[in-house]
Amino acid sequence: MIYESTRGAAAHLGFADVTLKGLAEDGGLYLPRSWPTLEADRIRAMRGLPYPELAFRILSCFTGNDIPGDTLARLTREAYARFDHGAIAPLKQLDTSLYVMELFHGPTLAFKDFALQFLGHLFNHLLGERGETCTIVGATSGDTGSAAIEAVRGLEAVRLYMLHPQGKVSEVQRRQMTSVLDENIHNLAVDGTFDDCQNLVKAMFNDAGFRARHNLSAVNSINWARITAQVVYYFRAALELGAPDRPVNFSVPTGNFGNVLAGYVASRMGLPINRLIIGSNSNDILTRFFESGRMEQQGVSPTLSPSMDIQISSNFERYLYELLDRDAGRIRGLMEEFARNGRFQIAGDELARARELFAAHRLDDGATSAEIGRVYRNSGEVMDPHSVIGVAAAREHGEPGIPTVVLGTAHPAKFADAVETACGVSVPLPPSLKHIMEGEERLRPVTNSLDAVRRLIDRATRRTPD
Repeated sequence: MIYESTRGAAAHLGFADVTLKGLAEDGGLYLPRSWPTLEADRIRAMRGLPYPELAFRILSCFTGNDIPGDTLARLTREAYARFDHGAIAPLKQLDTSLYVMELFHGPTLAFKDFALQFLGHLFNHLLGERGETCTIVGATSGDTGSAAIEAVRGLEAVRLYMLHPQGKVSEVQRRQMTSVLDENIHNLAVDGTFDDCQNLVKAMFNDAGFRARHNLSAVNSINWARITAQVVYYFRAALELGAPDRPVNFSVPTGNFGNVLAGYVASRMGLPINRLIIGSNSNDILTRFFESGRMEQQGVSPTLSPSMDIQISSNFERYLYELLDRDAGRIRGLMEEFARNGRFQIAGDELARARELFAAHRLDDGATSAEIGRVYRNSGEVMDPHSVIGVAAAREHGEPGIPTVVLGTAHPAKFADAVETACGVSVPLPPSLKHIMEGEERLRPVTNSLDAVRRLIDRATRRTPD
């Protein structure tokens, strides 16, 4: 399996090197040169498999010869051993054709655990095999940070610097990160937005000297291995609802486009996905794109669903590369225009083609709170402010006779105040996480400055520019 960059100027690599590099050296994102496809009989044969075995079969389509089969099988078993539900990703029916897949039974109560528990074990294997260490830099709007920290804490070969926007994540999300005191974990509270944090991470990767002296790697969904691990639960849900003999819709609350991109990948592999529905909050850059073909930043507004408070959807570049027939030169031009002016436009047949698979819907905070209450009254389900946006989007764009699966991305206890205000139900943290609200916190405030962040990491690792 060979991977290429969306911007066309980086070397072609195998799965292991793509995993450890994260971002391509030309600033692009890696994708397979061609998509692995599964025939209907092969998909049908996956019905009823335990989740780790299903993960092994899907991930082996992307790893090529880089990871032996017995090693990959061990990694998938280890990745999902700490989930607290036997089904790993249980599917619940909410209405006649509406389902929710609960993706919050991992150690940090969010869907990011599905990718990052696997990625942590994968990093440990690859670095150990090569006798190397690496520095991981990441940005989080709330859930990626805690999931990444939980995945790599205590690993001697990995040092993690996680950037989050100061004061713009929930208290539970913050404490899940800052209560981890392992020596290899460093939380940086940036005076800015998530987009600022994400831009700092990309800038560090684009600094060749800094990247080389720290052997930099990534845990954000710019890392291709994260996307592959998320493809698995699309297969799991669709198989339970009759795939490949029955089409399925998915409704996905998303800001950075990584979660819904995994659904696109599943469809390219042969899974019969009829429609991918994007749920947005007031930071609706993705919804506006699918309405108008215009990708335009408008500033980030704080909402009840902070993990989606994003205006630069990094993974969208991967989909755009596909939509524009893998024209790397055109992608470079559009990304340069977006960096320079905060906008770009597509139209005509390209926009029509995008709308054949994707639809999108937005909810502001008032509508989100009302939807939490409506779902609770009608079904008894208590949902967090992100997942419930997926429910509303599914009601807007679902089709009669085709089941729609909403991806339940976070446990409601992570946003307990918003949930209780909306539906009157108090949702306590599970016993395994109650300690985070009482223990010591460790974090480092930092200005929104690339030089400041680079100097901090250089000093902490005792590595300085030549």
